[in-house]
This record gives sequence, structure tokens and C-alpha cells, in this order.
Amino acid sequence: MLAILTNSFVPCNGRFPTLITLLTIFFVGTSGGSRAFLLSALMLTGIILLGVGMTFAVTRLLSVTLLKGVPSSFTLELPPYRRPQVIMVLIRSVFDRTLFVLGRAVAVAAPAGLLIWILANTLIGDTTLLNLCAAVLDPFARLMGLDGVILIAFILGFPANEIVMPIIFMAYLAQGTVMEPGSLEAMKSLLAAHGWTWMTAVSTMLFSLMHWPCSTTLLTIRRETGSWGWTGLAALLPTAAGMLFCMIFTGICSIFSLG
Repeated sequence: MLAILTNSFVPCNGRFPTLITLLTIFFVGTSGGSRAFLLSALMLTGIILLGVGMTFAVTRLLSVTLLKGVPSSFTLELPPYRRPQVIMVLIRSVFDRTLFVLGRAVAVAAPAGLLIWILANTLIGDTTLLNLCAAVLDPFARLMGLDGVILIAFILGFPANEIVMPIIFMAYLAQGTVMEPGSLEAMKSLLAAHGWTWMTAVSTMLFSLMHWPCSTTLLTIRRETGSWGWTGLAALLPTAAGMLFCMIFTGICSIFSLG
């Protein structure tokens, strides 16, 4: 249960595009070269280690509070060794895992995609419904060093973390489809034109590292635990940590007039 509740503190493949893009744009540069490659690798490693550290910290906190339990031994009986049958392994992997996960992803992604399209293409006056929702969230998002567009992108990116940055670009460009600018330089110009600084990038990376798991992960947690309560807690813990870290970082930057 401890592993289930703290699993999302370590970034999954869906969060890496956001982290790598922002690291490259705001801290490494787009010129390339061995120095830039080494710097980006070190910074990304630092972010991952922060997630690992949060995993240990939250696990420790839970193990002395909510999931204190009692000391117990763990015995694992090993089955007899048999030579693996490659074809059967592949078949079981496809049917038991791959198709099952894809089915759950489609079940959530299809309605979410329709919702994003409706929000981006429904006009109220001369503003899309997407941007109106972002404006409502903007005051709260500012407390975390974000803006309303970034926060609504994370919310709409619930089915898949890979679409967070494309939704941000879609909202800034007032386009009706999920898209990205053609180059990193164009991305940086667009973000800077909407008030992004290195502080915004750090806050976005912190919240990307620590926020609710994607829909497929939460459905898996619900299946494994059989409880919506534990599933909700698995979403609440990283989100609360991400909001707290972002607010602390933003407050420190404000106190020392950084930015």
C-alpha cells in the first residue's frame, strides 16, 4: 500500500516530455553540444532524485501514521523453475497487460479528447471556453507560480501527461486543436510572450513531478486496492505535495525578489 500511494512521485514516461522541454528551453539552450547534453542530463537526474526523495519522505510519514501497522516477516515461496516459452510469454503479455491497459486508456482518453475539443472550439463572445476556465483558475494558479492556462492544461491532461504542453500551446495560440509550435525557439518565444520566466518553468516542472497520477494509473490503483478511498488518497498525496512545493518556491522567490 505504501508503494501504491507513493508510486507517482517518480516521473513516468508521460511526464518526461514536459520536464525535458522546459529544461532545454529555459536552462540548457537549444544549441546542442556535449556540454548542453551533460547539463540537461544532470538537471533531469536531479529532478528524478527529488521525486525519489519525496517517495522516501512520504513513505516514512505514512509508515508512522496512517499505515503504521506492526512489524512482520516476509516469506516468498519460489515456484519450480521451468524453461520459459517465448511465444506464450508474448501472448500472455499482449492479452493480459497491453490490451487491458490500452482498453482503459481509450475508455478515458476518448471522452477527455472530446471535452478538450469542445472547450477549445466553443466561443463565448470572442474568447474560447478553455480560456475562460483558465481565467477562473488564474488567481489560485498564481499562488503556485503558474497561470490559469498551465493549471487547466494539467487538469485536462488527466488522461495522459504527454498532452499537457500541447494544451498550453493550444490555449496560448487560441487554436482549436492540440498542437505545438514548430521549434524550441518558437516555443520559448510563445511562452515568454505570455509571461513565462525561469520561475514559471521551475514551478511547472515541480507540479509536473508531483501531481495526481494519470487516469490509467488511478484505474489500476482502484483495481488493485478495491477502494475508491485509497485511490483518492493516491491522487491527493502527490497533488498536495506539488502545491506545497510550488507555493514555497514562489514565496521564497518573492521574498528575495528573484525572477
